[in-house]
Amino acid sequence: MKKIRPCLWLNHNVAEALEFYTSVFKDSKVLSTNYYPKEVPGFGGEILVAEISILDQEFMLLNGGANFTFNESVSFSIAAETQEEIDYYWENLISGGGQESQCGWLKDRFGLSWQVTPPFLGRLLQNPDKDKAKRVMDTMMKMKKIVIKDLEDAAKG
Repeated sequence: MKKIRPCLWLNHNVAEALEFYTSVFKDSKVLSTNYYPKEVPGFGGEILVAEISILDQEFMLLNGGANFTFNESVSFSIAAETQEEIDYYWENLISGGGQESQCGWLKDRFGLSWQVTPPFLGRLLQNPDKDKAKRVMDTMMKMKKIVIKDLEDAAKG
């Protein structure tokens, strides 16, 4: 068990989230599930807590009800090496009701924010040639899903 695991507060849809995330992330696995006792009002028999591993990161999914929702102040970043990886995660994470944002950010159907970006993007943005870095930034700011070729073209000028 990892010492720090994000806990995702969900509203009566932990089972749906487990199915969704294990379908999107092929190397994921459900580690455990614990259920509310049947006599608990409003939650009886539903999953209370589930633990899942996604890309070697453990998460806890908590069925806490409607008290809290996700917002963009917390997101998870996926280092996608190729355009094919970016496209895969982008399309799958927004499927079923997710939303595109900009600069490689999106929300999945549960409202959880993700960044799907190539690891080299930071190096392009920190280029000592400020004109190249600005072109990359300007190009990225116009994107929803990251397009690697467009960023590389902007860096070349």
